[in-house]
Amino acid sequence: MFKLKLHWQILIALLFGLIAGTLIQREFGLHAKETVYVGILKFLGNTVFIGLLKMVIVPLIFSSIVAGIAGRKKSGGFGRLGLKTLGYYMLTSSVAIVIGLSVVNLMKPGLVDGQPNPELVKFMSENSEEFEKKGASVGKDATGLQDEPHPLGVVGSLIERMIPENVFQSASDNGAMLSLIFISILTAFGLLSLQGQAAETLTDLIIGVNELMIKITGWIMKLAPLGVFGLMGWTISQTGPSFLFSMSKYMFSVILALGIHFFIVLPLMLLLLAKVNPINHFSAMKEALLTSFSTASSSATLPVTLKCLQQNVGVSKRVSSFVLPLGATVNMDGTALYECVAVLFIAQVMGITLDFSAQLSIVILALLTSIGVAGVPSASLVAIVIILQNVEATNAKLEGAFAAIGAIYAVDRILDMCRTSVNVFSDSCGAVIVARSEGESLLLGSPERN
Repeated sequence: MFKLKLHWQILIALLFGLIAGTLIQREFGLHAKETVYVGILKFLGNTVFIGLLKMVIVPLIFSSIVAGIAGRKKSGGFGRLGLKTLGYYMLTSSVAIVIGLSVVNLMKPGLVDGQPNPELVKFMSENSEEFEKKGASVGKDATGLQDEPHPLGVVGSLIERMIPENVFQSASDNGAMLSLIFISILTAFGLLSLQGQAAETLTDLIIGVNELMIKITGWIMKLAPLGVFGLMGWTISQTGPSFLFSMSKYMFSVILALGIHFFIVLPLMLLLLAKVNPINHFSAMKEALLTSFSTASSSATLPVTLKCLQQNVGVSKRVSSFVLPLGATVNMDGTALYECVAVLFIAQVMGITLDFSAQLSIVILALLTSIGVAGVPSASLVAIVIILQNVEATNAKLEGAFAAIGAIYAVDRILDMCRTSVNVFSDSCGAVIVARSEGESLLLGSPERN
Protein backbone atom coordinates (compact mmCIF):
# COMPACT_ATOMS: atom_id res chain seq x y z
CA MET A 1 0.00 0.00 0.00
CA PHE A 2 2.84 2.40 0.84
CA LYS A 3 4.06 2.18 -2.77
CA LEU A 4 0.81 3.84 -3.90
CA LYS A 5 0.52 7.59 -4.29
CA LEU A 6 -0.77 9.40 -1.22
CA HIS A 7 -4.23 10.19 -2.59
CA TRP A 8 -4.83 6.50 -3.32
CA GLN A 9 -3.70 5.62 0.18
CA ILE A 10 -6.18 8.15 1.60
CA LEU A 11 -9.02 6.81 -0.56
CA ILE A 12 -8.35 3.26 0.60
CA ALA A 13 -8.19 4.47 4.21
CA LEU A 14 -11.55 6.21 3.77
CA LEU A 15 -13.09 2.96 2.52
CA PHE A 16 -11.66 0.87 5.38
CA GLY A 17 -12.75 3.52 7.88
CA LEU A 18 -16.28 3.39 6.48
CA ILE A 19 -16.35 -0.41 6.82
CA ALA A 20 -14.88 -0.36 10.34
CA GLY A 21 -17.30 2.33 11.54
CA THR A 22 -20.30 0.50 10.08
CA LEU A 23 -19.32 -2.79 11.72
CA ILE A 24 -18.82 -1.13 15.11
CA GLN A 25 -22.14 0.71 14.87
CA ARG A 26 -24.03 -2.46 13.93
CA GLU A 27 -22.44 -4.39 16.78
CA PHE A 28 -22.81 -1.85 19.59
CA GLY A 29 -25.55 0.53 18.35
CA LEU A 30 -26.09 3.60 20.53
CA HIS A 31 -23.34 2.43 22.90
CA ALA A 32 -20.68 2.41 20.16
CA LYS A 33 -19.10 5.68 21.32
CA GLU A 34 -18.39 4.11 24.72
CA THR A 35 -16.34 1.22 23.30
CA VAL A 36 -12.57 0.96 23.22
CA TYR A 37 -12.70 0.56 19.43
CA VAL A 38 -14.18 4.04 18.94
CA GLY A 39 -11.66 5.37 21.45
CA ILE A 40 -8.80 3.98 19.37
CA LEU A 41 -10.25 5.41 16.15
CA LYS A 42 -10.70 8.83 17.75
CA PHE A 43 -7.15 8.72 19.11
CA LEU A 44 -5.67 7.91 15.70
CA GLY A 45 -7.71 10.48 13.79
CA ASN A 46 -8.46 13.34 16.14
CA THR A 47 -5.67 13.24 18.71
CA VAL A 48 -2.73 12.23 16.52
CA PHE A 49 -3.43 13.32 12.94
CA ILE A 50 -5.55 16.45 13.44
CA GLY A 51 -3.46 17.32 16.50
CA LEU A 52 -0.28 17.31 14.43
CA LEU A 53 -1.88 19.40 11.67
CA LYS A 54 -3.18 21.93 14.20
CA MET A 55 0.31 22.08 15.69
CA VAL A 56 1.71 23.74 12.56
CA ILE A 57 -1.24 26.05 11.80
CA VAL A 58 -0.12 29.19 13.66
CA PRO A 59 3.58 29.19 12.63
CA LEU A 60 2.65 28.22 9.05
CA ILE A 61 0.02 30.93 8.58
CA PHE A 62 2.18 33.62 10.18
CA SER A 63 5.31 32.71 8.24
CA SER A 64 3.39 32.19 4.96
CA ILE A 65 1.74 35.61 5.03
CA VAL A 66 4.86 37.48 6.18
CA ALA A 67 7.16 35.64 3.76
CA GLY A 68 4.67 36.07 0.93
CA ILE A 69 4.47 39.84 1.41
CA ALA A 70 7.74 41.00 2.99
CA GLY A 71 9.84 38.47 1.07
CA ARG A 72 8.98 40.16 -2.23
CA LYS A 73 9.89 43.77 -1.58
CA LYS A 74 9.96 44.70 -5.25
CA SER A 75 6.75 43.00 -6.32
CA GLY A 76 4.22 45.23 -4.53
CA GLY A 77 0.59 45.39 -5.58
CA PHE A 78 -0.82 43.88 -2.39
CA GLY A 79 -3.60 46.44 -2.18
CA ARG A 80 -4.77 45.32 -5.62
CA LEU A 81 -4.28 41.68 -4.60
CA GLY A 82 -6.40 42.20 -1.48
CA LEU A 83 -9.26 43.82 -3.38
CA LYS A 84 -9.34 41.01 -5.94
CA THR A 85 -9.27 38.38 -3.20
CA LEU A 86 -12.05 39.93 -1.12
CA GLY A 87 -14.12 40.56 -4.24
CA TYR A 88 -13.89 36.88 -5.18
CA TYR A 89 -14.80 35.80 -1.64
CA MET A 90 -17.86 38.04 -1.47
CA LEU A 91 -19.04 36.89 -4.91
CA THR A 92 -18.71 33.14 -4.34
CA SER A 93 -20.15 33.24 -0.82
CA SER A 94 -23.16 35.23 -2.05
CA VAL A 95 -23.74 32.79 -4.92
CA ALA A 96 -23.45 29.85 -2.51
CA ILE A 97 -26.05 31.34 -0.15
CA VAL A 98 -28.49 31.96 -3.01
CA ILE A 99 -28.05 28.33 -4.12
CA GLY A 100 -28.73 27.12 -0.57
CA LEU A 101 -31.79 29.34 -0.23
CA SER A 102 -33.18 28.15 -3.57
CA VAL A 103 -32.66 24.46 -2.82
CA VAL A 104 -34.18 24.56 0.68
CA ASN A 105 -37.25 26.46 -0.57
CA LEU A 106 -37.63 23.98 -3.44
CA MET A 107 -37.00 20.77 -1.49
CA LYS A 108 -38.66 21.85 1.82
CA PRO A 109 -36.79 19.16 3.80
CA GLY A 110 -38.60 19.94 7.05
CA LEU A 111 -42.12 19.67 5.61
CA VAL A 112 -44.45 16.92 4.40
CA ASP A 113 -47.53 18.11 2.48
CA GLY A 114 -46.91 21.63 3.72
CA GLN A 115 -46.76 20.59 7.40
CA PRO A 116 -43.78 19.87 9.70
CA ASN A 117 -42.52 16.34 9.01
CA PRO A 118 -44.48 14.24 11.56
CA GLU A 119 -41.93 11.39 11.65
CA LEU A 120 -39.09 13.81 12.25
CA VAL A 121 -41.04 15.72 14.92
CA LYS A 122 -41.90 12.43 16.64
CA PHE A 123 -38.31 11.18 16.48
CA MET A 124 -37.05 14.48 17.91
CA SER A 125 -39.66 14.45 20.70
CA GLU A 126 -38.72 10.89 21.67
CA ASN A 127 -35.09 11.98 21.94
CA SER A 128 -35.83 15.54 23.06
CA GLU A 129 -33.75 15.37 26.24
CA GLU A 130 -30.61 14.28 24.39
CA PHE A 131 -31.13 16.67 21.46
CA GLU A 132 -31.95 19.66 23.68
CA LYS A 133 -28.84 18.98 25.75
CA LYS A 134 -26.68 18.98 22.61
CA GLY A 135 -28.39 22.08 21.23
CA ALA A 136 -28.08 23.96 24.51
CA SER A 137 -24.34 23.19 24.69
CA VAL A 138 -23.95 24.68 21.21
CA GLY A 139 -26.01 27.70 22.25
CA LYS A 140 -23.71 28.45 25.18
CA ASP A 141 -20.81 28.78 22.77
CA ALA A 142 -22.61 31.29 20.56
CA THR A 143 -21.34 34.81 21.06
CA GLY A 144 -24.72 36.11 19.93
CA LEU A 145 -26.28 34.71 23.12
CA GLN A 146 -24.21 36.85 25.49
CA ASP A 147 -26.11 38.88 28.05
CA GLU A 148 -24.80 42.06 26.44
CA PRO A 149 -24.43 41.64 22.64
CA HIS A 150 -21.97 43.91 20.84
CA PRO A 151 -23.59 47.32 20.17
CA LEU A 152 -22.47 47.17 16.51
CA GLY A 153 -23.83 43.65 16.03
CA VAL A 154 -22.03 40.92 14.11
CA VAL A 155 -19.78 43.35 12.22
CA GLY A 156 -18.61 45.00 15.43
CA SER A 157 -17.95 41.58 16.97
CA LEU A 158 -15.84 40.56 13.96
CA ILE A 159 -13.72 43.72 14.16
CA GLU A 160 -13.28 43.23 17.89
CA ARG A 161 -12.07 39.67 17.30
CA MET A 162 -9.67 40.89 14.62
CA ILE A 163 -7.79 43.32 16.90
CA PRO A 164 -6.12 41.35 19.72
CA GLU A 165 -5.49 42.71 23.18
CA ASN A 166 -2.53 40.35 23.56
CA VAL A 167 -0.47 39.47 20.49
CA PHE A 168 1.13 36.41 22.07
CA GLN A 169 -2.18 35.03 23.31
CA SER A 170 -3.69 35.30 19.82
CA ALA A 171 -0.58 33.75 18.29
CA SER A 172 -1.07 30.67 20.47
CA ASP A 173 -4.79 30.21 19.73
CA ASN A 174 -5.87 28.23 16.63
CA GLY A 175 -9.35 29.72 17.00
CA ALA A 176 -8.11 33.31 16.66
CA MET A 177 -7.42 33.22 12.94
CA LEU A 178 -8.70 36.76 12.27
CA SER A 179 -6.31 38.16 14.87
CA LEU A 180 -3.44 36.06 13.54
CA ILE A 181 -3.98 37.27 9.97
CA PHE A 182 -4.21 40.88 11.13
CA ILE A 183 -0.93 40.50 13.10
CA SER A 184 0.78 38.77 10.17
CA ILE A 185 -0.20 41.44 7.61
CA LEU A 186 0.80 44.21 10.02
CA THR A 187 4.17 42.54 10.61
CA ALA A 188 4.76 42.03 6.87
CA PHE A 189 4.10 45.64 5.96
CA GLY A 190 6.16 46.75 8.93
CA LEU A 191 9.12 44.81 7.54
CA LEU A 192 8.53 46.34 4.11
CA SER A 193 8.80 49.80 5.62
CA LEU A 194 12.07 49.06 7.40
CA GLN A 195 15.51 49.43 5.88
CA GLY A 196 18.86 47.89 6.70
CA GLN A 197 20.42 44.59 7.70
CA ALA A 198 18.08 43.96 10.64
CA ALA A 199 14.98 43.93 8.41
CA GLU A 200 16.64 41.59 5.90
CA THR A 201 17.82 39.23 8.62
CA LEU A 202 14.36 39.05 10.22
CA THR A 203 12.69 38.53 6.84
CA ASP A 204 15.13 35.74 5.94
CA LEU A 205 14.45 34.10 9.31
CA ILE A 206 10.69 34.10 8.73
CA ILE A 207 11.15 32.72 5.20
CA GLY A 208 13.25 29.94 6.72
CA VAL A 209 10.53 29.19 9.27
CA ASN A 210 8.01 28.98 6.43
CA GLU A 211 10.14 26.45 4.54
CA LEU A 212 10.59 24.46 7.76
CA MET A 213 6.83 24.33 8.39
CA ILE A 214 6.21 23.11 4.83
CA LYS A 215 8.77 20.34 5.34
CA ILE A 216 7.17 19.28 8.66
CA THR A 217 3.75 19.30 6.99
CA GLY A 218 5.07 16.85 4.41
CA TRP A 219 6.15 14.50 7.21
CA ILE A 220 2.75 14.79 8.92
CA MET A 221 0.95 13.94 5.67
CA LYS A 222 2.68 10.56 5.61
CA LEU A 223 0.37 9.70 8.53
CA ALA A 224 -2.72 10.85 6.60
CA PRO A 225 -4.00 7.35 5.68
CA LEU A 226 -3.89 6.27 9.35
CA GLY A 227 -5.56 9.50 10.49
CA VAL A 228 -8.22 9.37 7.78
CA PHE A 229 -9.04 5.75 8.69
CA GLY A 230 -9.53 6.78 12.33
CA LEU A 231 -11.60 9.86 11.53
CA MET A 232 -13.93 8.08 9.10
CA GLY A 233 -14.41 5.08 11.38
CA TRP A 234 -15.04 7.34 14.39
CA THR A 235 -17.62 9.39 12.49
CA ILE A 236 -19.60 6.48 11.03
CA SER A 237 -19.61 4.47 14.25
CA GLN A 238 -21.51 7.20 16.11
CA THR A 239 -24.34 7.72 13.60
CA GLY A 240 -27.32 5.39 13.79
CA PRO A 241 -28.99 4.32 10.50
CA SER A 242 -32.56 5.01 11.72
CA PHE A 243 -31.82 8.64 12.45
CA LEU A 244 -29.92 9.03 9.19
CA PHE A 245 -33.06 7.88 7.39
CA SER A 246 -35.22 10.42 9.27
CA MET A 247 -32.82 13.22 8.31
CA SER A 248 -32.18 11.95 4.77
CA LYS A 249 -34.19 14.66 2.97
CA TYR A 250 -32.39 17.40 4.91
CA MET A 251 -29.00 15.80 4.26
CA PHE A 252 -29.81 15.36 0.57
CA SER A 253 -30.82 19.05 0.31
CA VAL A 254 -27.52 20.18 1.84
CA ILE A 255 -25.43 17.84 -0.31
CA LEU A 256 -27.34 18.82 -3.47
CA ALA A 257 -26.76 22.53 -2.86
CA LEU A 258 -23.09 21.94 -2.04
CA GLY A 259 -22.74 19.76 -5.15
CA ILE A 260 -24.16 22.47 -7.42
CA HIS A 261 -21.63 24.96 -6.08
CA PHE A 262 -18.73 22.47 -6.10
CA PHE A 263 -19.27 20.80 -9.47
CA ILE A 264 -20.92 23.59 -11.49
CA VAL A 265 -20.35 27.12 -10.16
CA LEU A 266 -16.68 26.91 -9.13
CA PRO A 267 -15.53 24.95 -12.23
CA LEU A 268 -17.32 27.48 -14.46
CA MET A 269 -15.49 30.30 -12.70
CA LEU A 270 -12.17 28.52 -13.23
CA LEU A 271 -12.97 27.99 -16.89
CA LEU A 272 -14.30 31.48 -17.63
CA LEU A 273 -12.16 33.68 -15.36
CA ALA A 274 -8.86 31.80 -15.20
CA LYS A 275 -9.00 29.81 -18.48
CA VAL A 276 -8.02 26.71 -16.48
CA ASN A 277 -9.31 23.19 -17.13
CA PRO A 278 -11.36 22.34 -13.99
CA ILE A 279 -10.59 18.61 -14.31
CA ASN A 280 -6.86 19.31 -14.17
CA HIS A 281 -7.38 21.50 -11.12
CA PHE A 282 -9.45 18.82 -9.38
CA SER A 283 -6.62 16.38 -9.99
CA ALA A 284 -3.97 18.79 -8.70
CA MET A 285 -5.91 19.46 -5.49
CA LYS A 286 -7.00 15.87 -4.75
CA GLU A 287 -4.80 15.46 -1.66
CA ALA A 288 -6.12 18.68 -0.12
CA LEU A 289 -9.74 17.76 -0.95
CA LEU A 290 -9.41 14.29 0.56
CA THR A 291 -7.74 15.73 3.66
CA SER A 292 -10.43 18.39 4.07
CA PHE A 293 -13.17 15.77 3.65
CA SER A 294 -11.71 13.48 6.30
CA THR A 295 -10.67 16.14 8.84
CA ALA A 296 -13.68 18.48 8.36
CA SER A 297 -11.31 21.33 9.20
CA SER A 298 -10.22 23.95 6.68
CA SER A 299 -7.59 25.25 9.11
CA ALA A 300 -6.05 21.81 9.61
CA THR A 301 -6.07 21.30 5.82
CA LEU A 302 -4.36 24.64 5.11
CA PRO A 303 -0.80 23.26 5.12
CA VAL A 304 -1.83 20.62 2.56
CA THR A 305 -3.73 23.16 0.43
CA LEU A 306 -0.69 25.43 0.28
CA LYS A 307 1.53 22.50 -0.71
CA CYS A 308 -0.83 21.32 -3.49
CA LEU A 309 -1.41 24.79 -4.88
CA GLN A 310 2.28 25.74 -5.01
CA GLN A 311 3.72 22.43 -6.17
CA ASN A 312 0.95 20.92 -8.31
CA VAL A 313 -0.78 24.00 -9.74
CA GLY A 314 2.20 26.35 -9.83
CA VAL A 315 0.65 29.35 -8.06
CA SER A 316 3.39 31.60 -6.70
CA LYS A 317 4.08 31.93 -2.97
CA ARG A 318 3.26 35.64 -3.29
CA VAL A 319 -0.36 34.84 -4.20
CA SER A 320 -0.95 31.54 -2.38
CA SER A 321 0.56 32.75 0.91
CA PHE A 322 -1.77 35.75 0.86
CA VAL A 323 -4.98 34.27 -0.55
CA LEU A 324 -5.17 30.88 1.18
CA PRO A 325 -4.68 31.85 4.86
CA LEU A 326 -7.19 34.66 4.37
CA GLY A 327 -9.57 32.27 2.61
CA ALA A 328 -9.32 29.67 5.39
CA THR A 329 -10.75 32.33 7.70
CA VAL A 330 -13.16 34.51 5.71
CA ASN A 331 -14.09 32.49 2.60
CA MET A 332 -16.59 29.87 3.77
CA ASP A 333 -18.83 29.17 0.78
CA GLY A 334 -19.94 25.77 2.04
CA THR A 335 -20.49 27.06 5.57
CA ALA A 336 -22.56 30.05 4.45
CA LEU A 337 -24.68 27.81 2.21
CA TYR A 338 -25.14 25.28 5.00
CA GLU A 339 -26.15 27.90 7.57
CA CYS A 340 -28.90 29.14 5.25
CA VAL A 341 -30.28 25.64 4.63
CA ALA A 342 -30.09 24.67 8.31
CA VAL A 343 -31.89 27.77 9.60
CA LEU A 344 -34.76 27.39 7.13
CA PHE A 345 -34.96 23.65 7.89
CA ILE A 346 -35.27 24.40 11.61
CA ALA A 347 -37.99 26.96 10.89
CA GLN A 348 -39.89 24.43 8.76
CA VAL A 349 -39.72 21.71 11.42
CA MET A 350 -40.95 24.19 14.05
CA GLY A 351 -43.81 25.33 11.83
CA ILE A 352 -42.45 28.88 11.46
CA THR A 353 -43.21 30.68 8.19
CA LEU A 354 -40.47 33.06 7.08
CA ASP A 355 -41.42 35.83 4.66
CA PHE A 356 -39.11 37.38 2.06
CA SER A 357 -37.68 40.00 4.43
CA ALA A 358 -36.87 37.35 7.05
CA GLN A 359 -35.15 35.17 4.44
CA LEU A 360 -33.22 38.18 3.17
CA SER A 361 -32.00 38.88 6.69
CA ILE A 362 -30.92 35.23 6.94
CA VAL A 363 -28.92 35.62 3.72
CA ILE A 364 -27.12 38.71 5.07
CA LEU A 365 -26.49 37.11 8.47
CA ALA A 366 -25.23 33.90 6.86
CA LEU A 367 -22.74 35.93 4.83
CA LEU A 368 -21.53 37.87 7.88
CA THR A 369 -21.36 34.97 10.33
CA SER A 370 -19.53 32.73 7.85
CA ILE A 371 -16.70 35.28 7.86
CA GLY A 372 -14.31 34.41 10.61
CA VAL A 373 -16.08 31.27 11.79
CA ALA A 374 -13.47 28.93 13.23
CA GLY A 375 -12.13 26.49 10.64
CA VAL A 376 -12.77 23.50 12.92
CA PRO A 377 -15.42 20.75 12.90
CA SER A 378 -19.03 21.85 13.61
CA ALA A 379 -18.09 25.51 14.22
CA SER A 380 -20.93 26.63 11.94
CA LEU A 381 -23.50 25.34 14.46
CA VAL A 382 -22.60 28.30 16.66
CA ALA A 383 -23.25 30.63 13.73
CA ILE A 384 -26.66 28.98 13.21
CA VAL A 385 -27.63 29.84 16.78
CA ILE A 386 -26.55 33.46 16.20
CA ILE A 387 -28.71 33.67 13.06
CA LEU A 388 -31.71 32.17 14.86
CA GLN A 389 -31.33 34.74 17.61
CA ASN A 390 -31.16 37.66 15.19
CA VAL A 391 -34.26 36.72 13.17
CA GLU A 392 -37.39 37.86 15.01
CA ALA A 393 -39.60 34.90 14.05
CA THR A 394 -37.10 32.26 15.21
CA ASN A 395 -35.80 34.20 18.22
CA ALA A 396 -39.29 34.00 19.77
CA LYS A 397 -38.96 30.20 19.85
CA LEU A 398 -35.20 29.97 20.38
CA GLU A 399 -35.33 27.60 23.35
CA GLY A 400 -37.61 25.24 21.41
CA ALA A 401 -35.15 25.30 18.50
CA PHE A 402 -32.45 23.61 20.60
CA ALA A 403 -33.97 20.16 19.95
CA ALA A 404 -33.75 20.82 16.18
CA ILE A 405 -30.18 22.08 16.57
CA GLY A 406 -29.36 18.92 18.51
CA ALA A 407 -30.85 16.81 15.71
CA ILE A 408 -28.71 18.67 13.17
CA TYR A 409 -25.70 18.17 15.42
CA ALA A 410 -26.22 14.41 15.30
CA VAL A 411 -25.65 14.31 11.52
CA ASP A 412 -23.44 17.39 11.29
CA ARG A 413 -20.11 15.61 11.03
CA ILE A 414 -20.95 13.98 7.70
CA LEU A 415 -22.25 17.25 6.24
CA ASP A 416 -19.31 19.14 7.77
CA MET A 417 -16.93 16.92 5.80
CA CYS A 418 -18.74 17.86 2.57
CA ARG A 419 -18.95 21.60 3.19
CA THR A 420 -15.31 21.79 4.32
CA SER A 421 -14.26 20.34 0.97
CA VAL A 422 -16.31 23.05 -0.75
CA ASN A 423 -14.61 25.72 1.39
CA VAL A 424 -11.13 24.44 0.56
CA PHE A 425 -11.84 24.00 -3.14
CA SER A 426 -13.25 27.54 -3.34
CA ASP A 427 -10.10 28.89 -1.68
CA SER A 428 -7.93 27.09 -4.21
CA CYS A 429 -10.05 28.36 -7.12
CA GLY A 430 -9.76 31.89 -5.76
CA ALA A 431 -5.98 31.62 -5.61
CA VAL A 432 -5.86 30.37 -9.23
CA ILE A 433 -8.18 33.14 -10.48
CA VAL A 434 -6.21 35.85 -8.64
CA ALA A 435 -2.90 34.40 -9.86
CA ARG A 436 -4.04 34.45 -13.49
CA SER A 437 -5.32 38.02 -13.10
CA GLU A 438 -1.82 38.92 -11.88
CA GLY A 439 -0.33 37.52 -15.09
CA GLU A 440 1.03 34.25 -13.69
CA SER A 441 1.33 31.23 -15.97
CA LEU A 442 0.17 28.06 -14.23
CA LEU A 443 1.85 24.79 -15.12
CA LEU A 444 0.29 21.82 -13.34
CA GLY A 445 2.90 19.53 -11.90
CA SER A 446 5.63 22.20 -12.10
CA PRO A 447 8.15 22.46 -9.24
CA GLU A 448 7.48 24.89 -6.43
CA ARG A 449 7.77 28.49 -7.53
CA ASN A 450 9.27 31.32 -5.55
